[in-house]
Amino acid sequence: MRLFVAVVPPPPALSQLQSAVAGLHSLPDSGRLRWADPATWHFTLAFLGEVDEAVLPDLTERLGRAAHRHPAHELRLAGGGRFGDRVLWAGADGDVATLSALARSTGAAARRAGVPVDESRPFHAHLTLARAGGGVALRPFAEALSDFRGSPWTAERLELVRSRLPGSGVPGERPRYETVRSWELGG
Repeated sequence: MRLFVAVVPPPPALSQLQSAVAGLHSLPDSGRLRWADPATWHFTLAFLGEVDEAVLPDLTERLGRAAHRHPAHELRLAGGGRFGDRVLWAGADGDVATLSALARSTGAAARRAGVPVDESRPFHAHLTLARAGGGVALRPFAEALSDFRGSPWTAERLELVRSRLPGSGVPGERPRYETVRSWELGG
């Protein structure tokens, strides 16, 4: 099964971001972006890829221990940015150091359970809003989000999420996410 580990902001925080993102749809080329469904917005701490179900008991035990070692912490959705002209994202501020430490711990837990984790890029707290194909400049979208500051919220849970890739061949179909297991932080 295809898995990732995430922190999911609460609905009020996502609603504030959704209101800010709605304004981006009036910008030129917005129709050429593949916008992520707000119901799937999250901070990926570790992408695990395809994981053998036989590994799940050890993986979930280790992720639970990682969650319990880190306290609940205050964050807020804030600002926007881009990875080149490929990905548009919203950022975070607040106790991002604890979120980063949690990301390192979840990666280590996965590796100890035998699941390889790509660590070629350092963790950067971001929530993917849209992806672009060739020829769309994302700078105006990121700049339009630069002043966004949502209300503070408390990150309280770590989630192991299954990603079911589209299989119907229907254009525009997106992955479906389902939480496999979750843990209270600091538990």
